[in-house]
Amino acid sequence: ETANPGITIQWVRDSTGVITAKLLAEKDNPRADVVLGTAATSLLLLKSEGMLDAYAPQGADKLDARFVDKDTPPFWVGTNAWSAALCVNTVEIEKAGVPIPTSWADLTRPEYQGLIVMPNPASSGTGFLDVSSWLQLFGAEKGWAFMDALHQNIATYTHSGSKPCTMAAGGEHPIGVSFAFRAARLVNEGAPLAVVIPSEGIGWDMEASAIVAGTANPDAARALIDWTLTDEAMAIYAKSYAILARQELEQPVANLPAGIREKLIDNDFEWAANNRAEILEEWQRRFGSKSEPKS
Repeated sequence: ETANPGITIQWVRDSTGVITAKLLAEKDNPRADVVLGTAATSLLLLKSEGMLDAYAPQGADKLDARFVDKDTPPFWVGTNAWSAALCVNTVEIEKAGVPIPTSWADLTRPEYQGLIVMPNPASSGTGFLDVSSWLQLFGAEKGWAFMDALHQNIATYTHSGSKPCTMAAGGEHPIGVSFAFRAARLVNEGAPLAVVIPSEGIGWDMEASAIVAGTANPDAARALIDWTLTDEAMAIYAKSYAILARQELEQPVANLPAGIREKLIDNDFEWAANNRAEILEEWQRRFGSKSEPKS
């Protein structure tokens, strides 16, 4: 708004899954002009439903190619990325008498029963990137088998991607499946956490933005998308994310494990988006009984 004084923005903010469901429900009568900072997998789903307008914003040529929709002009552009990590409370894990896990496979060991919390993928973008990455890493059969075994050790599924790490930091549950930047930030604030990047590789998704098809405010919508790629905007993202679409503007983050980019899986975002509904339906059928109540 400061850069564009003639534009006033009315925000609706929520978790990725909630925003995605809201937009899909409003498909025939859209109320939003722009989708800002939502998971790329969600925007690919909206694109497949014909709900986005293509637009090549100023500065798109400076972005890592992975952060730009493959169509010309693109239907969405990414700005920053977040990746999976384990938040392990070193004090509580020692009290429990179990070692710090170093891999996804470790989390299925019986000694971790009841010690783990993770996000519900229907509510949380972090939860969905976990589930979709396991299915890509291990294949469908072994991926669901892994989640079956993991489920035995889960205390609860949260509706926020950051909450498992916050719970681990507070000692409520020793192990939180969350995202790496939040883990590092909590360590920097004094939390007794080990930030673990599982050895098999980690899922990731990017925050991306797009214009809703049929917007009544196309000029303002384009101006907002242009702004999301500016140096000013990137400096804001760098305060909350370690990985940016413009790598030269990334800022070092204390206590973030080194080499995190090398651990990112080759994520098939199109596959994740196209199979999202089926994946969530199967996940809910198998594991939804342990989800925390929605507030």
